[in-house]
Amino acid sequence: MSGVIKTVADGASSLVRHTGQIAAWSALALVLVVAFNVLSRYLFSYGTVALQEAEWHIMAVTALFGMAYGLNQGGEVRVDIFYGSMNRRAQALIDLLSNMLLCAVALIIAYLCIAYVQSSYAINEGSPDPGGLGYRYLLKATMPVAFVLLAIQAVAMTGEAAVKLLKPSPLKQE
Repeated sequence: MSGVIKTVADGASSLVRHTGQIAAWSALALVLVVAFNVLSRYLFSYGTVALQEAEWHIMAVTALFGMAYGLNQGGEVRVDIFYGSMNRRAQALIDLLSNMLLCAVALIIAYLCIAYVQSSYAINEGSPDPGGLGYRYLLKATMPVAFVLLAIQAVAMTGEAAVKLLKPSPLKQE
């Protein structure tokens, strides 16, 4: 049983890791777009609204997909005042429950985002600024995808906690 759980958890974690590495590379794209905008604006007095909007579009996608990757890499902020002093089984139980809750919340948010994306698609939403980027629904469509990815990472972490709980506790020697 724990072998199946571990396989599913490892697969989910691997998916998030690969997606996160792609998102991490988008930070390079952001730096290049910002550098181009700054240099073209100050050296050539050239700038476009579309390129300025591309900056925050890239940053939004990086942040959305980066949240699951950050969790995957252990980059979350954790308050260990009580958690650190608990035994291994209590920690695994807390991890199991909190990750199940995270999965549920992430899926609820993903579901709620779908109507937001659909309404944007229905009106073919674009930038309100002249010369801005169109197809804003494509950017908005990354929200439910990113929250599903977060839920997948929560499933992986739930599986890891379940495997810890299923392991027999070492006998205490006196």
